[in-house]
Amino acid sequence: MTPSASVPDGNVLIRGGYVLTMDAAGDIPGGDVYVRDGEIVAIGTGLDAQGADVIDAAGKIVAPGLVDTHWHMWNTLLRGLSDGRPDGDGRARSGYFVTCVALGRHFLPGDTYAGTRLACAEAIDAGITTVHDWAHNIRGIDWAEAGLRALSESGLRARFSFGYETGHQNDRLMALDDLARVASAWPAYGAGGRIHLGMAWRGTGGSNPAMRVAPALYREEIETGRGLGLPVSVHACGPRHAAGQLTTYAAEGLLGPDLQVIHLNNASAEEIALAAEHQAPASVSPFTELQIGYGQPVTSALLAAGVPTGLSVDTTMLSGNADMFAIMKVTQGCANAQAYDEFALTARDVLRLATIEGARTLGLGAVTGSLAPGKRADIIVVSVDAPNLGVLTDPARLLVTAAHPGNVETVLADGRVLKRAGELTSYDVAEVTRSARDALAGVLTRA
Repeated sequence: MTPSASVPDGNVLIRGGYVLTMDAAGDIPGGDVYVRDGEIVAIGTGLDAQGADVIDAAGKIVAPGLVDTHWHMWNTLLRGLSDGRPDGDGRARSGYFVTCVALGRHFLPGDTYAGTRLACAEAIDAGITTVHDWAHNIRGIDWAEAGLRALSESGLRARFSFGYETGHQNDRLMALDDLARVASAWPAYGAGGRIHLGMAWRGTGGSNPAMRVAPALYREEIETGRGLGLPVSVHACGPRHAAGQLTTYAAEGLLGPDLQVIHLNNASAEEIALAAEHQAPASVSPFTELQIGYGQPVTSALLAAGVPTGLSVDTTMLSGNADMFAIMKVTQGCANAQAYDEFALTARDVLRLATIEGARTLGLGAVTGSLAPGKRADIIVVSVDAPNLGVLTDPARLLVTAAHPGNVETVLADGRVLKRAGELTSYDVAEVTRSARDALAGVLTRA
């Protein structure tokens, strides 16, 4: 079944829901959203849409599709292996990075496709309609094309950030010629504009000598990406050994609105101020940052400084799943705990990070992230019928503190209905999961 198969003539009316526009129109109780040919045509009450496929949202929450700003989608295939493959007695032998490299070396293009496709199916199920695929196991053009094929088939909106390979040697350049080849042929990969290309940059590698990249190499890499007109993204100041990276980038004139900086847990106040000064957007992933021991997320400090900020799944090897509702909850909890203030970061503040603010960090604020006429139709409908909800009180707070992916009843991305009545319309889920298991078995055998 194709992702568009469930949308007769691309003409859809979502009727009678509590609409959280996350836009200037505010909230519209009992509101309608009319979608035609992938675009939001009108929002209001009592809309007339002749011949539309009507989705009954009465008593439900209608919101923008959730936006992920950084996700290593290929290694979804390795979910649950962040402690390493167990010895016979069940004790872990390694951690996330060692395991990721050890197994990533043995990925074939089909494995990248299987892992990315599994991530796409999970994203749709969880109400995530925009993903940033930070592809850092590209072992050749075939691996890049495999990931792009999975994104294109999914129906999701995406940035595909072309990166290096796991275990890439620090004394050699990433495959810049391959990046240029993909960029030159981009219309063939972009799914009619639904997917855009970026660059996943290694950066300096931090102060650890084993990870350090020579300045001549990392400068050539970022200059190549920028020369191709691509947005660039880099992990920065996450672990302690990476502290000071933003100072280096600022001193070398590398910070800017086209450079997304990820994590920043150990960035100093001065570095956060530099990010704000240069309007470099940030991506935070509180679940994985806590899990891997980077320390507390710095979301509140970023927002206070005026740094554009979005939320990230990062990797389900660490987080376990791609539950943006849970990510929102832990984002609010960490921020309020750090401030000793129940209201330091409100639920609506956090929902903005997962929708319109996240979209803006990816340069997509005019396209998605809020519900407004003229924007593309990336929309979710959340039922409150399950016991974890059960009532419709403050819809924004319910989404942040109470909802989970199982409550997502309907998902539209670019106007295509990818989930309806709680079931994915664009995937045979049994086949997707079976393919992932088979691919993982092959990786583990080769490793």
